[in-house]
Amino acid sequence: MNAPVAASASAVTHFTSTRNACKLCAPLGASLVMRGIEGCIPLMHGSQGCSTYIRRYVISHFREPIDIGSSNFTETSAIFGGRDNLFTALDNMTRSYKPQAIGITSTCLSETIGEDVPMYLRQYEAERKRGGRLNAGLEPVLFYASTPSYRGTHVEGFHEAVYAAVSRLAGEGAEVETCRATGSGASPRLNLVSGFVSAEDIRELHRILGSFAGEPGSRRCPYTLFPDYSESMDGPSWETYRKLPQGGTSLDDIRMMGSAGLTIYQGRPSNAVSDAGRWLMENRGVPLVNVELPIGIENADTFLAALSAFWERGIPEALTKERGRLVDAYIDGHKYVNRKRAVIYGEEDFVCALASFLDEIGVIPVIAATGAVNPSFKTRIRSVLRNTREETEIMDDADFAGMLERARFLKPDLVIGHSKGLYLARNLGIPLVRCGFPIHDRIGAQRILHLGYRGTLNLFDLVCNTLMEEKQSRHEVGYTYI
Repeated sequence: MNAPVAASASAVTHFTSTRNACKLCAPLGASLVMRGIEGCIPLMHGSQGCSTYIRRYVISHFREPIDIGSSNFTETSAIFGGRDNLFTALDNMTRSYKPQAIGITSTCLSETIGEDVPMYLRQYEAERKRGGRLNAGLEPVLFYASTPSYRGTHVEGFHEAVYAAVSRLAGEGAEVETCRATGSGASPRLNLVSGFVSAEDIRELHRILGSFAGEPGSRRCPYTLFPDYSESMDGPSWETYRKLPQGGTSLDDIRMMGSAGLTIYQGRPSNAVSDAGRWLMENRGVPLVNVELPIGIENADTFLAALSAFWERGIPEALTKERGRLVDAYIDGHKYVNRKRAVIYGEEDFVCALASFLDEIGVIPVIAATGAVNPSFKTRIRSVLRNTREETEIMDDADFAGMLERARFLKPDLVIGHSKGLYLARNLGIPLVRCGFPIHDRIGAQRILHLGYRGTLNLFDLVCNTLMEEKQSRHEVGYTYI
């Protein structure tokens, strides 16, 4: 059956406000990066409401506690500045948590009144060195990410925090270890910057990287994977509460990123100024390779080829077998997904990888949308589409009301994305495949595997089974064989 002709984009009613936004605030992404650093706690320079909102959102997805400090702006702070509040917050958090690092983020309020946080931090550290602060012997590393939400999304805050930590620490790498010529048969050290992915995805990246070493625990293929919240945001149950959960990329491993042999950056920061991979290349001479999130065979092949070339080792047999099983699954499920139509949305990196995956399994992404404002998003999506380029509408600065307006004409079969798309799916009367962030209406969101051959197989099964269940549930008689 031929799809109906879509109305022209000019037919869409334009609004001056966002309705049900397809994005979250920038400090949220930055806070997740900071929990991906060992012994680090986030501190927001702004009102308590910002940290409370982000704690609530992150806890609902990961089902794990997360402490986020606040400099507790009041009306007086908004008028006269929050320097004293920030100093008090740094003192209190250092004394209470005894962290190895404190990651400070700005908020809309502190940025709007023009707070010069880097200057404040220089003043604070100078006082600390003179013995003017109360926390004798406790000197956590301080770094700052500028993250006003009116300037970016949660993913841009994520990349900003990665940049802040790397540019603050990676200059010290040569003092820790020489990574480009390690000797004793070991390979050069690799930097891998992961995207905004699940805790299970990060564990999968560790597994993939470790498989190149040839044996469990071997350091013959050393690497720094940053950020790493695979344990701090999805750990075992505790008998007593831990203010700072175990896990995370160590400060020394981040320092060593400045003397590594290569950086592989999954995803592409939209702001070149806050690109940690580019900073390492320009300031420390570390070569940079950007790859898409390894979702789909093509993207996973590209990622593994980069690892293989850098470490001069063949693709491990276990990964080759996983690829073969994925190809077999594509063959088995092709008849269920071919020429189906999907709406996909979420972070730029995630949507781009999903579009590539759907394109290679025969699903038409009739809408590929992100809440970020980035004109290059359309070019990037088109570059990964091979078969469905002319049938895909690409939307940046999107909200769910606008997506619904277009989707009514495009007649999709399913929606793929996070929980905020339930509004969209219910109004269209089609199923929602939950993946990405945030997922608040299901258990196990932090354990959804998206990356690599295994993650792609998981997503493929989800898509196939969702379509089969929808067909089965709508049949007036019902049948058990499809």
